[in-house]
Amino acid sequence: MDATLWAHLFDLQLPVLEKVLRPILVYGFLVVGLRLAGKRELAQLNPFDLIVLLMLSNTVQNAIIGDDVTLVGGFIGATTLLAVYWLVVRYLYGHPGLDRIVEGAADVLVEDGHVHQDRLRRELITLSELKSAAHKQGIASLDLVERAVIEPGGTISFVARQPTPESTHYAEILRRLDALAGEVAALRR
Repeated sequence: MDATLWAHLFDLQLPVLEKVLRPILVYGFLVVGLRLAGKRELAQLNPFDLIVLLMLSNTVQNAIIGDDVTLVGGFIGATTLLAVYWLVVRYLYGHPGLDRIVEGAADVLVEDGHVHQDRLRRELITLSELKSAAHKQGIASLDLVERAVIEPGGTISFVARQPTPESTHYAEILRRLDALAGEVAALRR
């Protein structure tokens, strides 16, 4: 084995403190940037959203590693990134108020069967994307939706309309009347 091979793998080209600070700063920038971009970018990925996220990761790669392409440099950057993520998640868990600020709040898109177009526009969700999300959850039509909420993580949750006790009772009476009408018709023959 050549000594230069080992040097290229393990000799850091940047100070360790810089290798630690770079991922922290980039992580903070991306958290703020994705928060400002909206909930849609977090979970409801279409091909365009995926391309932007992939290009974003490639764009910030050099900001994280700098000119150092050594194995140890990569390990330090990745370890720092994972440690910052771990610390942020644990800190936000213990501080729900701050968590709401960082992650945002849920937003109601459909309420009592009424689609809030202004909220769809704010979240940059088209009506067809909302319908598609409903179909994925087994709801055939937005007319059957009691409530739809986009969660802070970008997931859209649907609550299907449930028949009221009155409508269920009415349907049962109609079913029994139809059965009686069938029996009366059979008796007349």
